[in-house]
Amino acid sequence: MLQQAKDRFLQLFGKAPLLVSSPGRINLIGEHTDYNDGLVMPAAIDKKIVYAVALNGTRRCNAHAAFSRETLGFDLDAVRPTPGWINYLLGVVDQLQQRGYNVPGFDCVITGNVPIGAGLSSSAAVEGGLVAALDHLAGYGLSRMEMARIGQLAEHTFPGVQCGIMDQFANLHGQQGQVMLLDCRDLSYRYFPFNFPDRKIVLCNSMVHHSLASSEYNVRRSQCEEGVKVMQAVQPAVRSLRDADEALLQAVKPQLDAAVYKRCAYVIAEIARVRQAGAYLQQGNLQQFGKLMYATHDGLSRLYEVSCPELDYLVELAARRPEVAGARMMGGGFGGCTINIVQADQVDAYTTYIQERYQQKFGKVPEVYVTSIENGVQVESY
Repeated sequence: MLQQAKDRFLQLFGKAPLLVSSPGRINLIGEHTDYNDGLVMPAAIDKKIVYAVALNGTRRCNAHAAFSRETLGFDLDAVRPTPGWINYLLGVVDQLQQRGYNVPGFDCVITGNVPIGAGLSSSAAVEGGLVAALDHLAGYGLSRMEMARIGQLAEHTFPGVQCGIMDQFANLHGQQGQVMLLDCRDLSYRYFPFNFPDRKIVLCNSMVHHSLASSEYNVRRSQCEEGVKVMQAVQPAVRSLRDADEALLQAVKPQLDAAVYKRCAYVIAEIARVRQAGAYLQQGNLQQFGKLMYATHDGLSRLYEVSCPELDYLVELAARRPEVAGARMMGGGFGGCTINIVQADQVDAYTTYIQERYQQKFGKVPEVYVTSIENGVQVESY
């Protein structure tokens, strides 16, 4: 992919580019907890967005997307939201400008193999790759955490998705063979080796891309904030659902809308699951870790209501198989992938099993990706 991006850039712009690889991410457990100041356990993976970038000496950005075979551009002195993939680039440029950085004119080619709409955070990969490239070319000296913040706020302000920090953090901080336990309140983190050579992380794509994901994401965030306001009246120290527990939730249940209660119940339980998951991972206890994954999916489906029949069926199929330690839907919801921890020597048989039964039920073949845990954004070479 690096060579393809370089070759295409030379064809279009006729000069040598900087090359940047920017990975998608998985999240083993801790879904929809990041914007509630909770804990998450993500990792960067081997599916990547690749940039070829060079400065052009103008006040304009010219960007070519290989996936859509189109070249778009914008004036760096007139940055405003625009529909489509270019909006993510505009959002990053806007955030840099808001911080007082001069963004020079640049040309870029974007390619890669992160499936769009599969819940692997292609958007964070696009954001992280660009901010790392511009940091390198313009010499800003940004920290990785600052880059993650820029990507997160770019998504808030331009696409309008009020995401937490997890996706951008994982994209920029990933380490090969390591999962990260991130505290989304104080942004402290530590690495845990995912050292299970007889297991593979397998993603099953439902091939469902619901337009509900972005709008309903913001609804869920608002519902969680509504629950916090009610709890604060009882316990003023509660700043987010991270500070709540089951006892407090039950005490205020009569004052909560039924949907708000369910959202809060899920998040409080999920934060507790992530704590327990870290301990199981350190112990090498995948059996118990997997049980937590199934419990997470149940909560996402019944309480947070961000699943769909296709995702539920994929997890139901996984639960029937002894070679699967655990499975759940992953990402914002309403489509995308399930994440499965599968015995390595059974991956092919599992893939066949999933694809045949899913096709029988829904009339389409799910794509299956066997992933590995890799480094975060890498500035490669000229």
